[in-house]
Amino acid sequence: MGGGVRDLLLGREPKDFDIATNALPEEVTGLFRNSRLIGRRFKLVHVRFGREIIEVATFRSGHDAASDDMGRMEDGMILRDNVYGSLEDDAWRRDFTINSLYYDIRDFSVVDYTGGVSDLEKGVLRIIGDAEQRYLEDPVRMLRAVRFAAKLGFRIHTESEAPIARLGDRLEAVPAARLFDEMLKLFLSGYAVETFELLRHYDLFRYLFPETDACLAKEEKGFPHMLVAKGLLNTDDRVAEDKPVTPAYLFAVLLWEPVRERASALLAEGLSEVQSLQRAGDEVIAAQVQRVSLPKRFSLQTREIWTMQARLKRRNGKRAERLFAQARFRAAYDFLLLRAETGEDELQPLADWWTEYQEVNVDNRANMALQAPPAGARKKRRRRRKKVAQG
Repeated sequence: MGGGVRDLLLGREPKDFDIATNALPEEVTGLFRNSRLIGRRFKLVHVRFGREIIEVATFRSGHDAASDDMGRMEDGMILRDNVYGSLEDDAWRRDFTINSLYYDIRDFSVVDYTGGVSDLEKGVLRIIGDAEQRYLEDPVRMLRAVRFAAKLGFRIHTESEAPIARLGDRLEAVPAARLFDEMLKLFLSGYAVETFELLRHYDLFRYLFPETDACLAKEEKGFPHMLVAKGLLNTDDRVAEDKPVTPAYLFAVLLWEPVRERASALLAEGLSEVQSLQRAGDEVIAAQVQRVSLPKRFSLQTREIWTMQARLKRRNGKRAERLFAQARFRAAYDFLLLRAETGEDELQPLADWWTEYQEVNVDNRANMALQAPPAGARKKRRRRRKKVAQG
């Protein structure tokens, strides 16, 4: 059902296959020993099949006759969605027509109640039912509209896109943890650049990364900020090459502009560059997780990438060797290359130095470190003279 059928009809290789059935979740877990029930808002069953996990959902229906323990809505938003129905009911309550297609294994046919096949042929992304009501039920559908439009190269149907700009603030009611999961789908699927452009076009990016959005609205020295766009392009390249991309690096890219702006102010107040980046990073992440959460295992790595930008300048003596041995060196070095590539702070000579350092042998590394220029004198704080009490 859903995305797997859609991708097959488009000639794409599906990422996975999901199963829909009239069996209740508890009945499914009773049939398969290697299964477990997950979710409260939306109950699903995960059935383990070798190394794969097959997601099994029970046909859903509308909330008209729902009891509070099965389905719950508040201010138009679905808080619990476990109202069960028929196959046709399930099709009409799905988000987009192209995601409401089913493959019937009994006769090997495609079941289409909503006109999804026609919209696939036209390259149109159309929400099922009244667009405003469906976005109010679940504001994440606006993000999904952007994601599918970017991934498939489809245009969002006029009636489906009209409410998006005025309903963006409804994303503020979505739990931050859920938005983290959605953000990974938005930016780690290989279409991050297109997704970013569409998010800004529909004025949704500011509800995910408000401080970054505010920075991007301002030019620097007459030029727009380019690091986020370039960083997302590099991310797409890595995904295309099947290379790993960590959420820690992605957040480092997406939040760098507000961190840099705040660190610059702290530096002017007399803090060292490392201290400025540490405090700025703490403040920006603390504000960010109110909108999109960032698990601690990633936020710690993100902070390291930022603070190492200052430490990479201190490369003389044994410092270069110690930095090179750190677990986060490669991510910090890649981030330095990105900053240099976008013309930030004339960092290209430093980036070239670290590139050469990795290419030469151990003895030459030691010689390079000995000849490396100092990072720059640290500002000395003026000591106040104690006033001597006069008798």
